[in-house]
Amino acid sequence: MENLKEKIQAIAPSAVFEENTQVLTVDVDKNELHQLAENLKNDESLAFDYLQDIIGLDLGDALGVNYRLFSTKNNNQALVVKTKTDDRENPTLHSVSNLWQSANLYEREVYDFLGIKFIGHPDLRRLFLRPDWKGFPLRKDYDIESNPVTLKNESVEEFEGSEKLELDSNGHIKESNFQLFDDKDYVVSFGPQHPSTHGVLQLRVSLNGETVKHIDPNFGYIHRGIEKMCESYTYPKILHLCERLDYLSAAINRHGFCLCVEKALELEVPERAVYVRTIFDELTRIASHLLGWASMANDMGAITAFIYGMRDREKIMDIFEETAGGRLFTNYSVIGGLMQDIHPNFQKRVKEFIPYMRKMLKEYHTLFTNNPIAKQRMLSAGWLKIDDAISYGVTGPSGRASNWHNDIRKIEPYAAYNKVNFNEITRENGGSFDRYMVRLDEILESLSIIEQLIDNIPDGDYKAKTKPIIKLPEGEFYQRVENARGDFNIYINSKGDKTPYRVKFRSPSETLVSALEPTVKGEKIADLIMIGGSLDYVIPCIDR
Repeated sequence: MENLKEKIQAIAPSAVFEENTQVLTVDVDKNELHQLAENLKNDESLAFDYLQDIIGLDLGDALGVNYRLFSTKNNNQALVVKTKTDDRENPTLHSVSNLWQSANLYEREVYDFLGIKFIGHPDLRRLFLRPDWKGFPLRKDYDIESNPVTLKNESVEEFEGSEKLELDSNGHIKESNFQLFDDKDYVVSFGPQHPSTHGVLQLRVSLNGETVKHIDPNFGYIHRGIEKMCESYTYPKILHLCERLDYLSAAINRHGFCLCVEKALELEVPERAVYVRTIFDELTRIASHLLGWASMANDMGAITAFIYGMRDREKIMDIFEETAGGRLFTNYSVIGGLMQDIHPNFQKRVKEFIPYMRKMLKEYHTLFTNNPIAKQRMLSAGWLKIDDAISYGVTGPSGRASNWHNDIRKIEPYAAYNKVNFNEITRENGGSFDRYMVRLDEILESLSIIEQLIDNIPDGDYKAKTKPIIKLPEGEFYQRVENARGDFNIYINSKGDKTPYRVKFRSPSETLVSALEPTVKGEKIADLIMIGGSLDYVIPCIDR
């Protein structure tokens, strides 16, 4: 750690290290940011190759950005680099999109909500809000009344170009327009209502004959301003919003937010709740992977496989409903533990499900995996190399299919994951078939985790006592959990009030969609839907 501090100080003399933080945190001058980032990324002794997130903040007199970095080659060492703009009127920072591919969308998101312009970014458009949106919603002085968005059906012109900021020879900012597609490109639109985009997503695809040249994802059709809503909600009320991000990982996301708040409060959760939460998380993972398998098979024309997957997923929904009352949204984890104790039938029904699911997995492989037509099609397209997976931030099963060991349950164990034995499923080739197989193999591992816990649920309380009004201490708090699509991170900035100053959710699905570009480029348009299905993204998690 001291060696890392010395290297950072040598590169950025202005660096100031913060005390009493969860992870090593350093503040640097904006003019030293890019040089530091370049060294952190390219120096083999540092090798911070994974940019997990870029978090934009309103600091009052200026606007700030937190860069959350990890070194996959150095035991996933974590580092937070902070910087801020000089003023609010013309806030600029140097782009790091030339270092990490994931920064492309992250910086567009910060620009969209806070108005920070990133010099050198190749395609600085709004990401979620429409092109004629006025103002930047995550600024504290934002006036919603200044907005042109109403319930009227006014038309919005198609926005082809984008702003590109560069420095001239004198170091002054110059602006130019960037054309997304060439005039001769043949562009087709998938979505936003296409059934196989797995949500309200538009993909504009340029083609050379039947071969994909470029993909431009267009987000925001179901943007709900959840992070802005969090600023006026108390912590218990935010829980239901977490479930409505990746709705197929609802219980895991809600659990993650509870963990972040409990960490900030230094609140000890009863062991009974810890075990039950973990079991719910793994049942949620299985249910998500079943729907992902069923949907991908359906996209490829296998309707029977879709029916089988939905049939077996329904058994998990029934277990959830009996204990928690909810099915898709269980509303079960609360700050301090569980909403109520488990149903008397819970353990019995879960233990009956485990052998049933193992038997059905064999049937899935007979029905679809070993079908020569389906298998050959999956084996022939959709390659993602490990370096690209890390650069684009493709975590979860899709990243592990490229042989990237990124399972948060192994890297930063939480809940009861340090009490069970399970394997991190990885494959080496990074193709569509590898992503398909990782999810099915992970179902087996989830069943094993549940089997180790279900008969060992401790007796005792299911919820710790908490104050009627929950206030977090002043500070910044992070929590990572492994949801069904990968690294889901919660960031809370507290000023000591009953509502947070800033909440940021890291969407694993956002980076999955961005990875369509390297994965599909050069493939046939007919394989686009299959490859997208193998990535298994969920759009509401992106739009937030």
